[in-house]
Amino acid sequence: MFLVVAPAIAQTRNSDYILLVGSGVLCDSGDSSACPAVVKSADGASYELSGAGTLAPQRKLVTAAGTYTYKSSSGDVLETGVWVASELVSFDTYGIAPGALMREGRALGPPPPFGPRRMPMLSGSIPAGGLAVLRIRLLPVLGFAKNATLQVNCALGKVPPEHQVEGIRLAFERGGVEFDEEISGRALFLLARPGPSAAAKAPTPEADAKPAPTEVQQ
Repeated sequence: MFLVVAPAIAQTRNSDYILLVGSGVLCDSGDSSACPAVVKSADGASYELSGAGTLAPQRKLVTAAGTYTYKSSSGDVLETGVWVASELVSFDTYGIAPGALMREGRALGPPPPFGPRRMPMLSGSIPAGGLAVLRIRLLPVLGFAKNATLQVNCALGKVPPEHQVEGIRLAFERGGVEFDEEISGRALFLLARPGPSAAAKAPTPEADAKPAPTEVQQ
């Protein structure tokens, strides 16, 4: 998965977002419910997803992949495999999250109840909230591939009342079962900022204040 995603992350532009779903630094917060992201259907069956990638909303592009596990209502594993995003249907941003804590370049959650709030400006990216809708393809270890729509909601920034619950939703094509009960798991969008250009980094040449001595011919 990371062999696919890493090159895309390295090429992000100012308007691009890094996407994390129940994976990466989200799993280092000490909260066992952060990873993976879990969603259930009305009959109690569930999907557990983890993944990462990049979004370019202005160009309607997505590069993302991850793993999944499908379980019955009794918790039995019915299917495992990988998922790959095929299309960015939409992305609605909630804005940046000025209260998110950063440590060693990691977004660790909401701010403490006391003390000043700090704007995360570390590692060239800023935590942001939003709702992404992706078309994905699930590729099981055994069985046939399936197409679905994955909704990823990160409840940071100015979150609409109807999207206060963070997590994922999954709907299969051709009238399949909908998994629309967010159980657990964290999601995060990181707004990538461009680093300083090479021209800005290069020192300005200074004129030599003292001219070179003239050779004396004998």
